[in-house]
Amino acid sequence: MTTAVPAVPDSALADTLLARLTEVYPAAGDPFRAQEMVAYMKGVAPFLGIRTPERRALSRTVIDGTPRPDEADCTAVALRCFALPEREYHYFAVDYLRRHVRRCSSGFLPVARRLVTTDSWWDTVDHLAAHVVGGLVAADPKLAARMDEWIEDDDVWVARTALLHQLRFRDATDTERLFAYCLRRAGDTDFFLRKAIGWALREYAKTGPDEVRAFVEENRGRLAPLSVREALKHF
Repeated sequence: MTTAVPAVPDSALADTLLARLTEVYPAAGDPFRAQEMVAYMKGVAPFLGIRTPERRALSRTVIDGTPRPDEADCTAVALRCFALPEREYHYFAVDYLRRHVRRCSSGFLPVARRLVTTDSWWDTVDHLAAHVVGGLVAADPKLAARMDEWIEDDDVWVARTALLHQLRFRDATDTERLFAYCLRRAGDTDFFLRKAIGWALREYAKTGPDEVRAFVEENRGRLAPLSVREALKHF
């Protein structure tokens, strides 16, 4: 399934943030730590070598005094950060979107998909799924139909996003859709899809334990052992 690449809009706010980011992040990098991070993340992207607490403190400095963004600003910041090679810039974009997703409309979903499919790995995809894509769907339930398309996608990270987008929905979870998605990808051999199925079920079990237990028992023959173990981890 091909999707048009979103354009990067003009944004004075993005200009300011990127100028600050590309000044303070590299200055705080540690080449030795960067190599450790690259190894831990299986070489998905280069790193500057900034630990999370330090990175978040630097990010607060970068954002300090800037206005709240609109959707175009969020788009520009996210796409420009993800165009940079080092992973810390991607993390900044994800954190920024988590903070401001309510300022984005359903039209932001193609941008979110672009981010999900850029240098894809669990460290960015899972936050985008639960906090950005999930936030967009919660605000506009009509986007659930797009998740029905994503669960069919050949890109495992797009499908994983569909599986995980309801992680924070709790009582608002569409259980019929959740269970259907789990069964739709239950036959996949990919580790990240099997893990996501179990994680999505385990998270919903905090709200509907009896429903999850019944679903797993009924479908043990279809679900991978990994998915079952993850789903029932806290029973």
